[in-house]
Amino acid sequence: MSIGQNTLAAPAGSADALSRFEAQYAIHRRNIAISTTLFWTAFAACLVVSGITAKFDVLTLIHGLPRTTEFIVKMIPPIKLETFVDDIAEWYWGIGKWMNSLLNTLLMAYLATVLGTIIGGGLSFLAARNLAPSYAVFWITRRVLEIARTVPDIVWALLFVLAFGIGPMPGVLAITMHTLGAQGKLFAEVNENISPLPSDGVRSAGGNWLQEIRFGVLPQVLPNFMSYTFWRIELNVRSATIVGFVGAGGIGHDLFTSIQLLYFADAGAILLIVISTIMAIDMLSEKYRHRLIGKDTLGR
Repeated sequence: MSIGQNTLAAPAGSADALSRFEAQYAIHRRNIAISTTLFWTAFAACLVVSGITAKFDVLTLIHGLPRTTEFIVKMIPPIKLETFVDDIAEWYWGIGKWMNSLLNTLLMAYLATVLGTIIGGGLSFLAARNLAPSYAVFWITRRVLEIARTVPDIVWALLFVLAFGIGPMPGVLAITMHTLGAQGKLFAEVNENISPLPSDGVRSAGGNWLQEIRFGVLPQVLPNFMSYTFWRIELNVRSATIVGFVGAGGIGHDLFTSIQLLYFADAGAILLIVISTIMAIDMLSEKYRHRLIGKDTLGR
């Protein structure tokens, strides 16, 4: 009789377990729905408050948007097909001076990227929670990186111009400060996502902290480090152009002077040079990065 009762009781127990599961799943789905509704409600409220605070007016945007093309039109002089070569030559009358300034800008960006990446990369190992020797070192390094990247590079440039005078050196130092803060943050996040197995192997073999970084961490993070470095070069060319507005030299100084004197055609020519340079750097860095990780430009 007991065997029969157990046999008959089993389906009833399974039904109870199924009903409990369905009840718990329904509660889980309801909690997800409530959380999603609260999130999007808060998102919409923040969006509305931000728009009101910023005095964002859609009608003003619609009416004013076509006027933004006026400045662009002024930067492109009239070019006729029958006098195309002469018109382009007249537009780029200062190509020699501008290319020399562009070279200074590229050198500033390159030097700042190298210095900022080396310093920020070294600090990134101290700013990674899983690699820092102690919590105090981790906390202090994080705050240093935050200060370095929170202060805009143009503000750093103003500070260094006051200290060292007008020229490329303040620009290099300003971009280096911002670069080491940004690279240190990005690299630290990469370091925190590594597999702990190689580091554990180095440590179990008697390796010290530096050997753990060299043989257990760097082989894992180096491809990502290179990708972020190539991306940072593009940003630093732009930054080197901007810091030229405050006397840090480079093509940014020529651009600022043209805009200040209302030489819009010159400003347009300089902007096209900068845009073309950024595009060339992007294509070259992408090709080199693919070669570094063992892929060609087609992704094979």
